[in-house]
Amino acid sequence: MTPENYFSNPQSIAQKQYEALKSYFTGREKAEVVAHKFGYTYRGFTTIVSDFRKRLQQYCLQDPFFQPRPKGRMKSVSDGQTREVVISLRKKYYSVEDIKVVLDSKGLQVSEKTIYTILKQEGFSRLPRRLKAVKAQLEPPQIQAAKSDMIDFEDEEFKSASAGIITLLPYIEHYGIRKAIEQSGYPETKTIDKLSSILSFIALKASDISRYTTDDLWCMDRGTGLFAALNVLPKAAWYTSYSHRVTSKMNREFLTGLHKIWKEEGLLGDTANLDFTTVPYWGEGDHLENNWSGKRGKALSSLLAVLAHDPDSGIIDYANADVKHNNESAVVLEFLDFYKDSNKKTDSLKYLVFDSKFTSYQNLNILNKEGIRFLTIRRRGKNLVDRLNTLAANEWKTIRVEASGHKKRTLKVLDEKVTLPGYEGNVRQVSITGNGKIKPAIIISNDMDLSAEQIIRKYARRWLVEKAISEQIEFFHLNKVSSSMVIKVDFDLTMSIVTHNLYRLFARDMDRYAHRSDQRIYQEFIKNAADIKIQGETIVIQLKKKRSLPLVIEKLNQFTELKYPWLSNKKIRFEGATYS
Repeated sequence: MTPENYFSNPQSIAQKQYEALKSYFTGREKAEVVAHKFGYTYRGFTTIVSDFRKRLQQYCLQDPFFQPRPKGRMKSVSDGQTREVVISLRKKYYSVEDIKVVLDSKGLQVSEKTIYTILKQEGFSRLPRRLKAVKAQLEPPQIQAAKSDMIDFEDEEFKSASAGIITLLPYIEHYGIRKAIEQSGYPETKTIDKLSSILSFIALKASDISRYTTDDLWCMDRGTGLFAALNVLPKAAWYTSYSHRVTSKMNREFLTGLHKIWKEEGLLGDTANLDFTTVPYWGEGDHLENNWSGKRGKALSSLLAVLAHDPDSGIIDYANADVKHNNESAVVLEFLDFYKDSNKKTDSLKYLVFDSKFTSYQNLNILNKEGIRFLTIRRRGKNLVDRLNTLAANEWKTIRVEASGHKKRTLKVLDEKVTLPGYEGNVRQVSITGNGKIKPAIIISNDMDLSAEQIIRKYARRWLVEKAISEQIEFFHLNKVSSSMVIKVDFDLTMSIVTHNLYRLFARDMDRYAHRSDQRIYQEFIKNAADIKIQGETIVIQLKKKRSLPLVIEKLNQFTELKYPWLSNKKIRFEGATYS
């Protein structure tokens, strides 16, 4: 190869294109002549010219043909920071895949094969197969995580151990939750905007992160960071600092915005189930009241919160974590005010269902005047129970009520009208026995039209809200409030609610799995690792093989044309990876 031949007969594709373009632009040769000279078709060469012009528009970022040679000696993975991180994590029994996630977060781009090679050179053997519960108890790596910042969305590839939560992003955009966050009064920081701030909290809730008090792998995972348009999620101190700036008014306004979405989407029926939940507090609780905790069977220094739940869709519509003993009975009226503020009218709300001791008879009278029908349990006093026990058998009516599993249950009921102190007029009282309880259950209502069977069935569905609250406490960790987070309980409750509702929206698309609890949805569908590729106008999420993955990808295909403004207006495409 002579110098003359090297320039006149280029061998590589890049050099060939370079010489052809040089002849066209600087030699002023016609396109037909240049195409023939270098062996291109005319259309093929004009395409090269067009692409070259586009690439020149990004010349400030990267030269179209020539790359600068990095100065200094190229670092080998056999020494330096990469090797130290790999060895440190393997000593804590982290897998190759988990090590790869941490390295990606620190900008150390090495392949899994290279990680395996380093471990083999250092004499580490393969890890045994372990249960998920065992892996979840691994000691967190003592490695400084990268500073959280807005992502630049340049083309790149990285791994994530928690990328499954990205499957919730289509529901955030499709249902307008993103707009509700942007229109809310929540604060933002100098480096992280309002939307990314709130999505950072939702990312932790959706990922089953139990506490904010330890910097774990979650602040090193690029996938959870991408959820909020960040390189990685912020560290624990940021969450506490941010929550100090949130007020109850901001939470209420945000819930009002979400309420309008649920109404427009037809996710709220004519019935709302109300119930209290106790949120234990583990700091110095002198400033708090004692509330009964059924989970622990005793009164605790705690915060009392109320939730409103739709029995059909599973959506939790309202919450307030600032309930005091002196205003406990007025909570039902506060919810009614919230509903009026959100709808300007309450025509669509017909029934309120709640437990005994939830409100007073005087407030039941107010609900009746407002045209709201209620269903609740009456407190069983000794005289009332003694009277029911002395009634003749022929005064009770035997009915069959649908129970779980499409079965029928035989009950005896006494349907009558009674008066209550502080309540104007008569109220309907349905006493139930044969239900496995020692004492009869007594339902009171101002609905005189429903049959006794319908009354019992409608109240039985109220226990769904108790189940949902139990999931909130267990899965979304409402009972794990540290002393440094006391002023953020209302905000934490709000973030739990929006995440729970995202799970309900996701579950509705999963066909026969809509009845699954949030914990089961997370384990069976959401919890997954992935390879993530940012390519041009698309973000490709290649989720690991999983039994439920085909169904997830099939349902998410309906959102393939959806664009995400906080992700640089890119589309998201979900695919299945070639490994499990």
